[in-house]
Amino acid sequence: MRLDKFLKVSRLIKRRTVAKDVSEQGRVWINEREAKPSSTVKIGDELKIQFGQKMVTVKVERIADTTRKDEASGLYTLIKEEMNAPSDNALW
Repeated sequence: MRLDKFLKVSRLIKRRTVAKDVSEQGRVWINEREAKPSSTVKIGDELKIQFGQKMVTVKVERIADTTRKDEASGLYTLIKEEMNAPSDNALW
């Protein structure tokens, strides 16, 4: 399954266009490699997604074309969720 579609179906990202944009910005990795929106996601893959200052790592458990909201979290297992330190040149 395409990365952008998996992110949307799993509800890690709510809209497919946003998932595509995030991937194009280099903020998603599959198995430690930067991923494009068209990259293939397989069961067992480890995804890292950067949401601003937060980095989320999940393991793909299942692939489905569609899911109900209450079943979406069953497509992945949360491995790690961490806050990144702000850069020195950040404006606060």
